[in-house]
Amino acid sequence: MPNNLSSAFRAATRLNPASGGTLATSRANPRLSLISRHLDQRLPLPALNTPFSTEISVEPDDIEYKPVQRSSPLLKPNTPSTNLKDNASMSTQAPHSTLLIPGPIEFDDAVLQSMSHYAESHVGPAFVKTFGESLTLLRRLFQTTSPASQPFLLSGSGTLGWDLISSNLIERGEDALVLHTGYFGDSFATCLETYGARATQLKTPIGTQPSLSEIESALTAKPYKLLAVTHVDTSTGVLADIKSIAALVRRVSPETLVVVDGVCSVGAEEIAFDAWDLDVVLTASQKAIGCPPGLSVLMLSGRAVQRFHARSSPPASYYASMANWLPIMKNYEAGKPSYFATPATQLVHALHTTLTQVTAKPLTERFAAHKAASDKVKKAVAELGLEQLATKKEDQANAMTAIRLPEGMTPPDILPVLAKKGVVFAGGLHKEIASKYIRFGHMGVSVTDPARDDIEKAIVALKEAFAEVRKQ
Repeated sequence: MPNNLSSAFRAATRLNPASGGTLATSRANPRLSLISRHLDQRLPLPALNTPFSTEISVEPDDIEYKPVQRSSPLLKPNTPSTNLKDNASMSTQAPHSTLLIPGPIEFDDAVLQSMSHYAESHVGPAFVKTFGESLTLLRRLFQTTSPASQPFLLSGSGTLGWDLISSNLIERGEDALVLHTGYFGDSFATCLETYGARATQLKTPIGTQPSLSEIESALTAKPYKLLAVTHVDTSTGVLADIKSIAALVRRVSPETLVVVDGVCSVGAEEIAFDAWDLDVVLTASQKAIGCPPGLSVLMLSGRAVQRFHARSSPPASYYASMANWLPIMKNYEAGKPSYFATPATQLVHALHTTLTQVTAKPLTERFAAHKAASDKVKKAVAELGLEQLATKKEDQANAMTAIRLPEGMTPPDILPVLAKKGVVFAGGLHKEIASKYIRFGHMGVSVTDPARDDIEKAIVALKEAFAEVRKQ
């Protein structure tokens, strides 16, 4: 075994340069699966235990519970699969339906193999090196060479990024402008308000984004400490024009921090931290980056770090306090052991592997691949006579597509049919129209790995499923 962990993972990556595998997704709790058998799929969507979410997805166990055969419960012996990964030569992962929701996504074999790393000290020299290299690779991912920029890598979901922003970069009673393009605009605003900020939302009709003139009017009406915008809102599939928005803020209100929620964009959509003069971009490990869930990732500008140091009051959070994490991140990147809270060591190894893969080629190629895949999906949607929530091409994300269903059809009508064909899509998430659309995530290895045909097979399944449902 190589002494250098980074070399080991580069070697592991070479073993599977173009894996066609997919993640062996965890199956639903058997007891819950038994209960779910008695639910009428045509009933209104069940609400999650959140104030306004009605998200739903259908996986094989949601259709039929089979306690004995767990690897591919939808297939009978010798039955061909439409989109189940059942070729051992393609992947080391167990056969499973292809996950094409807007995150988590399918994972490369080498990334999952990294998760099986043996136990090690989180302050030992080997892990410190892996963690430090991961932070440096994040600089490449976000396209920043400024020594003043600061990457953060924390154990937690993407939502933790909201907490870090809301508790460190704005103080109680100060104003934030939130550009609303869907569910996550509401949620970010709520997070800001939780820590005492005053959040003003600039809202537009579902499937659209605020115009530059509307943003300029809001910024000139009163001063804002920060402007928050979701790059790709997964509830609507709307892609915000971050480059133009940042340029506008610098011209009209240069002291306002530009904060980008890039959870569903980083790694799939073009974003240039330095060139666009951004202050914060936050994301999560499980989307286009291609790592299992559990890591919150942020990049802060020197201006944002200075804003934190200029606070007149202590940070409003303990775990999300930059006072606690800033020295840890600096030490790790410098190769020095440091401790505030235990990092998710196996996840960091997985992230190191996927970041090595992602940054091995020009990011422009990765962005182009996602656009090409998106164009295929959107063409297929149009051929089906369906519309997207985002009707304007310039508002449509490349990482996902929100597909409006025909009148009288709901997600429970179509999602189980898709699941039987081996693909897992997501139901609607926007609280006002959740029962009227479904979501197709197309990002990460499903798009960039030439050995895979996930997107092509999903398009075939989509066309077949709609044809079947329409005949009923």
